[in-house]
Amino acid sequence: MKAWLEAAKSRARDIKLDVVALWFAARDPRVPWSAKLVAGMVAACALSPIDLIPDFVPVLGYLDDLIIVPLGVILAIRLVPPPLMDEFRAQAAALETRPQSRTGMFFIVALWLALAALLIWAFWPTHAR
Repeated sequence: MKAWLEAAKSRARDIKLDVVALWFAARDPRVPWSAKLVAGMVAACALSPIDLIPDFVPVLGYLDDLIIVPLGVILAIRLVPPPLMDEFRAQAAALETRPQSRTGMFFIVALWLALAALLIWAFWPTHAR
């Protein structure tokens, strides 16, 4: 049981490093545009101080942390050329502090506001009975 826990902690540290490396990849001109797009979205979502799905929502709250972000990281890593990804991982390992994505935070807040507006519009009474 302890070996499994240590392996899970190690993988979580690797994912955190990969997210920061993808943050670098999204800004590098040598990376193909499709990889930049995916890497930027994944990094923005993972580095945002606000979760895509708040953790207080039962079960779904951990969906982005346990499934969406790791799958996005895997996809983005496959799109970035391996030699460049190695370079970005080295840059990420050399960083003292983890970057934050304000763009990601604004995107998530805008997404939640749009969803709230859609729900208000859908359920607002259009006529009095």
